[in-house]
Amino acid sequence: MKMISKFHKRGQKGFTLIELMIVIAIIGILAAIAIPQFSAYKTRGYNASSKSEVKNAYTSAQAFFSDSPRGTVTLAILSSYGYKQSTSSTTAVTTGTSAGLVITAVHTGGGSTYTVDNAGTITP
Repeated sequence: MKMISKFHKRGQKGFTLIELMIVIAIIGILAAIAIPQFSAYKTRGYNASSKSEVKNAYTSAQAFFSDSPRGTVTLAILSSYGYKQSTSSTTAVTTGTSAGLVITAVHTGGGSTYTVDNAGTITP
């Protein structure tokens, strides 16, 4: 207690300029570390959303093909089988046949385009 009292004069309250500068420096260092990590986490989340989009579209396509094995699937048909496209992702059916199904999805904030084929294999 005696050591702390040497830094403050009697009757004065508050922080010294050095203490405030140290706190600001620590906050700056933490922000410099956290902001790039946060951006990377956001991009990973956007890419996971795109991957989820192609999985959901594939599931709806398989439901359609169980009813119409020789049919050709489109986004409109997928939505009638339960697929709901998110507003921030773009999904496209490149090939809509059962034997050559190719569906792609990309999120506006992500960096990867995900593709699912007729076997259900998802590739980035």
